Amino acid sequence: MYRSNTCGDLRTSDIGSEVVLSGWVHKIRDKGFVVWVDLRDRYGITQLVFDQDRTSKVLLEQAWELGRETVIQVVGNVIERASKNPNIPTGDIEVLVNGLKVLNKSILPPFTIEDETDGGEDIRMKYRYLDIRRNPVKNNLIFRHKVTMEVRKYLSDQGFIDVETPYLIKSTPEGARDFLVPSRMNEGQFYALPQSPQTFKQLLMVGGMDKYFQIVKCFRDEDLRADRQPEFTQIDCEMAFVEQEDVLNTFEGLTRHLLKEIKGVEIGAFPRMTYDEAMKLYGNDKPDIRFGMQFGELNAVAQHRDFNVFNAAELVVGIAVPSAGSYTRKEIDSLIDWVKRPQVGAKGMVYVKCNEDGTYKSSVDKFYDQEDLAKWAELTGANPGDLICILSGSIKETRAQLSALRMELAERLGLRKPSEFAPLWVVDFPLLELDEETGTYHAMHHPFTSPKPGQLELLETNPSAVKANAYDLVLNGNEIGGGSIRIHDKETQAIMFKHLGFTPQQAKEQFGFLMDAFQYGAPPHGGIAFGLDRLVAILGGQETIRDFIAFPKNNSGRDVMIDAPATIDEEQLKELHLKLDL
Repeated sequence: MYRSNTCGDLRTSDIGSEVVLSGWVHKIRDKGFVVWVDLRDRYGITQLVFDQDRTSKVLLEQAWELGRETVIQVVGNVIERASKNPNIPTGDIEVLVNGLKVLNKSILPPFTIEDETDGGEDIRMKYRYLDIRRNPVKNNLIFRHKVTMEVRKYLSDQGFIDVETPYLIKSTPEGARDFLVPSRMNEGQFYALPQSPQTFKQLLMVGGMDKYFQIVKCFRDEDLRADRQPEFTQIDCEMAFVEQEDVLNTFEGLTRHLLKEIKGVEIGAFPRMTYDEAMKLYGNDKPDIRFGMQFGELNAVAQHRDFNVFNAAELVVGIAVPSAGSYTRKEIDSLIDWVKRPQVGAKGMVYVKCNEDGTYKSSVDKFYDQEDLAKWAELTGANPGDLICILSGSIKETRAQLSALRMELAERLGLRKPSEFAPLWVVDFPLLELDEETGTYHAMHHPFTSPKPGQLELLETNPSAVKANAYDLVLNGNEIGGGSIRIHDKETQAIMFKHLGFTPQQAKEQFGFLMDAFQYGAPPHGGIAFGLDRLVAILGGQETIRDFIAFPKNNSGRDVMIDAPATIDEEQLKELHLKLDL
């Protein structure tokens, strides 16, 4: 056998026993007459000792030749360690080696395999298999495993069935771009990799599998951001014979279960907020409610003076920044510069310092008196010692800008604590979004989302007013899950396709299989999909999903370890009936 124990097993109760260990050489301390080797595997580190009084000369010479990350097997006796190490579980013992076998030598690694490594992100991505040996990455992957096991346990206990759905499917025009796969056997035709198993899980409901889940890979060929992957993992779920309340209760239960089992945190009923409330109070539909700084709209108390910047604005809105009234002019100027960056896009910022004595000092004292500023403080909830930051402009842009400023200030003030968890349901989304460039509507979630009961008729007269029977689960300012009650009859689905600009022929070509299925007794159904990568990262106290993915892509969507994507042989292109025109 290669090992009788792992490198994290041994304790003082094992002293006197003979053991076989295998692992990687982590560190070597060579005093000439004695050599200590830290042997590492996934489970921990055990110190090995070779010395001239108790170890053969041949073994000692072998120990001198060992290099870092070489894979070895040793046989030895567990003895008490003279100089104990309280920082590791095996720190009270060591193994006196009486047999050593080199299983595989290692060349010098390109970076040190330590918790605090000297390797930059690019080099660690290229040698990810070495990076995984480091405790931070290893522990993140183990943590991900624990989360997925708890998800499976909870959903299985709730009667959900794990069903696999196809990866080679039909391309559809909704959502992001598909990754396309050419078919060799069907010339000129292509599969698409699924952006989600949406239609298949609805078909499972038609098939009577009334509680389905799947931890599944999904693919989107979209422009990448710093923390977005072209392939990602969803906890995909669907239920039949349910209303919105049933879905929310079930998956609120899942989230509470994960927080309790994984983090030891108990949370009561999740607050709920409509989409309109979230936009008005926080400027986005996934607000971080671990801290305050809710928006205060100031049009009524700011557009009565000769300050044209406010008078010409569609929206004047501010936030009270706690205990920031002591900010220097330099610190305030840095905030103004921050909001004027192209990524935020504000033209400037008005501020009011709320002095401890109850007076106010603002950047627009020329136009507004103390009574005006007191009303601003009241509407933003500002207290003495706070700073009010005010932006103005069009409603949509100004809310987005102030939301970005709110999050930046929370980061600077240390208000976004990773050990705190604040879940929130956001409900009553618009069913449709108007594309201002084309003047056409598209589905805010997807074309299978049902309108709220009683609102279907509004599609003909006021499409923008129709609310979706949809919901998002937000955790610490991140959307971790989203879903809806689905359309389950052919007639309603046809109306929805019509308002999304599909001709009857296009709808039949793209989704005829689903509409046909609805004619065979489709039950009412709804579901949700969690972003597993994001959920695991937040539970792990981080917001970078790459740290919790075994083999992630970089910001350009490349796998620098295996050098993908890559060109393919011309003969393969011919087999696939493809020709590249370069």
